Amino acid sequence: MTLLIILGIIVVLGIMIASMYNSLVKLRNNRENAFADIDVQLKQRHDLIPQLVDTVKGYASHEKETLDRVIQARNGAINARTIDDKINAENQLTSALAGLKITLEAYPDLKANQNFLQLQEEISDIENKLAAVRRYFNSATKELNNAVQTFPSNLIAGMFGFHKEIMFDLGTEQRANLEQAPKINF
Repeated sequence: MTLLIILGIIVVLGIMIASMYNSLVKLRNNRENAFADIDVQLKQRHDLIPQLVDTVKGYASHEKETLDRVIQARNGAINARTIDDKINAENQLTSALAGLKITLEAYPDLKANQNFLQLQEEISDIENKLAAVRRYFNSATKELNNAVQTFPSNLIAGMFGFHKEIMFDLGTEQRANLEQAPKINF
């Protein structure tokens, strides 16, 4: 009788451990799938950037440093391999693109160019889609992190190498820009 009770407890514990492990695997896979959605948008963004830079070069050839920074950041983003590296590289690219946007304000003729307007519209559309898939990715990451950090699944997570993952946030440069009051001109 005692043997059956002990055996029953072991079976129940085994089922609980397997269930928690499977849950953690599903959450990790959900996060990776969410990042795959980001990758699709990032690929489109990376493909549009050289076209944008080439269009701008015709108007702003002396802005070579800004354009080179954008291209270097794009190349770094393309060559990043891990999710963490891609997040860091994309934050640098976003910062470089923000610098380009500031530079472009000085070129009214460029802002009226049809090719530039079309590229700007496409990039804006991709940025909106990226924002949506980043929110989904961060939600999936939060779910995984909650499971990895809460009891009792944290015990299983530790045993099987699951750990807290990073969110796709703004990055330090973008966060610093947001902490400044916006300039409003009339």
